[in-house]
Amino acid sequence: MRDLGYSLETAVADLIDNSISADATMIEIFCDLARDHPTLAIIDNGKGMSADEVIVAMRHGSTSPTEKRAPGDLGRFGLGLKTASLSQCRRLTVASAQKGVPRSTEWSLDLVDEKDDWLVSILDADEIAGLPFIDQLGDKGTIVLWRDLDRLFEDETGMKRDEIVNEKLDVLEKHLSLVFHRFLSGEVRGRKKISIAINGHNVEPFDPFCRKNAATQMLPEEIVRIDGAIVRMQPFILPHHSKLSAKEYDYYQNRSDFISNQGAYIYRNSRLMAWGDWFRLIPKGEATKLARVQIDFPNNLDESWTIDIKKSRATPPYQVRERLRQVIARITGRSTTVHRGRGKKLFDEIIAPIWERYADQDKIRYSLNKEHPLVQSLSNGLEDDTLKKLKMLLDATSSSLPIEMIYSDFSTHPREIQQSQVAEDTVIERLKALKDTLFNGGEVDADAFREVVRSTRLFDAHMEITEQFIREEFA
Repeated sequence: MRDLGYSLETAVADLIDNSISADATMIEIFCDLARDHPTLAIIDNGKGMSADEVIVAMRHGSTSPTEKRAPGDLGRFGLGLKTASLSQCRRLTVASAQKGVPRSTEWSLDLVDEKDDWLVSILDADEIAGLPFIDQLGDKGTIVLWRDLDRLFEDETGMKRDEIVNEKLDVLEKHLSLVFHRFLSGEVRGRKKISIAINGHNVEPFDPFCRKNAATQMLPEEIVRIDGAIVRMQPFILPHHSKLSAKEYDYYQNRSDFISNQGAYIYRNSRLMAWGDWFRLIPKGEATKLARVQIDFPNNLDESWTIDIKKSRATPPYQVRERLRQVIARITGRSTTVHRGRGKKLFDEIIAPIWERYADQDKIRYSLNKEHPLVQSLSNGLEDDTLKKLKMLLDATSSSLPIEMIYSDFSTHPREIQQSQVAEDTVIERLKALKDTLFNGGEVDADAFREVVRSTRLFDAHMEITEQFIREEFA
């Protein structure tokens, strides 16, 4: 039962589900490694539990999955508190208060091993008073304590142990910011906004759909009805990276690889269950890297979605998959258009681009434009033998374009790609050289010169200087 596949972040998320189901608005997580017995505590200000409820909560399978749950209940099998906790520790203590009276029970796997029996301990008042963080428990609420953290430290000690724990807490923060982002931002209808803190640091919501950016596209919502219940499907197309601010780009790139996190985002009662999957309807790729579909279903459809114990996997029923297939077909073109938009704009807006794109019999190739004014100007002054060598060089350059490398770099680090540009102190010098090459002392054309300048992309960072040069030289 300890090895159902929980990680630290999925285990803590399972406990937070219980806190939210108990109407908590503030959840604090403390990981204290300085104590003689390192402790991880999850504390909430929910409605708390009575003495009988604290005992029932420690029973494995305390609630049948076939039992009808309240609409806002995030529980599933009645196993999460125990399986999630004992996947990380050997000693689980739960203390809960109502009207200022705390009650507490404890599972100790060492005791279970010693007695060879499923014995749960009921703590008395003195034992409760000695619990770590018990002073954080108010008149109502619940504390879950993990001690004997044999899985958290990975058998390491000292600085290495602390380093491992800090890395795991960082992953935990990012996981919670995504899984509970709708609760953290206060957008769940009928619920107050909740706050989650880890060692005093507030967890900020992470919106996987980048909805605050005006360039994000929200497509029409789809609705599927299953046994009288409604499943909502909301497609989004994220902005091209050039439409993100530097802060937004760093934030999303740090937390969300665009290719691997494309796909459907499955929410059960507004809690994110699974994401980054097209359920084998299409393969992940560049064409859909900016596409996301938010899918919401209520907890009375749990059986249809085959929710696992960790609540980290969900499989859509047939009706939803078929509608999702239609949605994917509609959004694929939108995502491709946004992703390739900057390159397409370059070719459409520039009269004489240096690079040209050809689509011949379902084959696509890129080639240097031999009709470009710079090439023509150079060719006009060459003898036939030298001209043949120039054309051979252009053909070889076009054929050897490192497409795979460019694709890899642009897919993973689009903001870091920057072709060499003219330094500011040589802009005027280069502009004069370009003018002489194009017109060779003959009649000049400001508009034609401007188009060639744009096609080279050499002066993109210095367009103000370029325009001033054109005004002065072509007056």
